[in-house]
Amino acid sequence: MAKKAVATLHTGNAGRTHSKVIKMVKSPKTGAYIFQEEIVENEAVNTYFK
Repeated sequence: MAKKAVATLHTGNAGRTHSKVIKMVKSPKTGAYIFQEEIVENEAVNTYFK
């Protein structure tokens, strides 16, 4: 499944202007850490982690 998502990012300009970012966030309900995956523009990567 991940290979298909990566392959679709490299077609056209979408692979050059977007990046897949993974952020570790603590769940307020259970207290466990979860990983949030999102595709954002390259310019917005630094603001995503703040």
